[in-house]
Amino acid sequence: MATATPDPAAPSPAIRRWLLTVYGLILVMVVVGGITRLTGSGLSMVEWQPLFGAVPPLNEADWLEVFVKYQQTPQYQQVNGWMHLADFKQIFLWEYLHRLLGRLIGVVFAVPWLYFVIRRRLRGRLAVRAGIAFVLGGLQGALGWYMVKSGLVNVPAVSHFRLAAHLSLAFFVASYVLWIAFDLASARDRPAAKAPNRLGFAAIWGFIALLAVQIVWGAFMAGSRAGYLFATFPDMNGAFVPPSWLNLEPAWHNFVQNPVTIHFFHRTLAYLVALLAVILAAIGLRRARTGRQKVAALALGVAVLGQFVLGVLTVVWHVQIGVATAHQGMALLLLSVALWFAHAFTPGRD
Repeated sequence: MATATPDPAAPSPAIRRWLLTVYGLILVMVVVGGITRLTGSGLSMVEWQPLFGAVPPLNEADWLEVFVKYQQTPQYQQVNGWMHLADFKQIFLWEYLHRLLGRLIGVVFAVPWLYFVIRRRLRGRLAVRAGIAFVLGGLQGALGWYMVKSGLVNVPAVSHFRLAAHLSLAFFVASYVLWIAFDLASARDRPAAKAPNRLGFAAIWGFIALLAVQIVWGAFMAGSRAGYLFATFPDMNGAFVPPSWLNLEPAWHNFVQNPVTIHFFHRTLAYLVALLAVILAAIGLRRARTGRQKVAALALGVAVLGQFVLGVLTVVWHVQIGVATAHQGMALLLLSVALWFAHAFTPGRD
């Protein structure tokens, strides 16, 4: 039987725990971001102050100042004109918490990174890889403000393209950090025997690419409010192909601009993602040679079925905040499990 031999040159477990902590905070950030969007809170803060914006309004005068600024926005003038200061405080809280979490992630990443580098526990290529993650996180904050700006002029809603870019970059940063953590786990505990069985590169990464497309269209669903259109399953208000799904010209515009088509495409793609994930999980269970591979394969099947159910409940229950937020968070978890599966079946990494 193969025995695992620790690699004395591998980075310490503390670095892996640090990276997993950052990943966990990004997951929380994704969930809070979903609540922020669903409560209509994302446009409540009309300024971007990366440093001084961490201080919230501290007295009634401060609150009145930020409320007056919000009253100049299209969202207040066209949608929330009924709001009083007490109502505004509720939506401000979620956007403030969302931005505060972003700053917290930056601190939780930067301070240990500097410590590990100074102590030479993090060096070379690994230090550079981790540093890239920090830069990407900073770009994510800037992209978030770019998204918010689109809803502060004329139309009181953010661009669904910018929303998709913002969400996609968050998922990418989380995945990038998690992949480094996976590498560290395998570096510290390499099997002494031959490399484990593997699945086809194209099959695994083709599925992950398809899942990424599905995540982007999920963001389109959220940004265009397409999730509210059809509260029935498996049909869409009595039809399996909605009659207005090709109303725009040219036809391809429908897939990115027509909420009906966006909903139809996202829902249809969900069947394909679920089917391929279950097939991959079954093949993985049959070919697995290590416990890690078996658990990864089983987790992939369970995660995709859970996400499918959450997607159904999201539309059937008219995008209820708790379920819809869980659906967004589960999307990141599903992608993470798929990456874990890919890592487990990649030669030389298990």
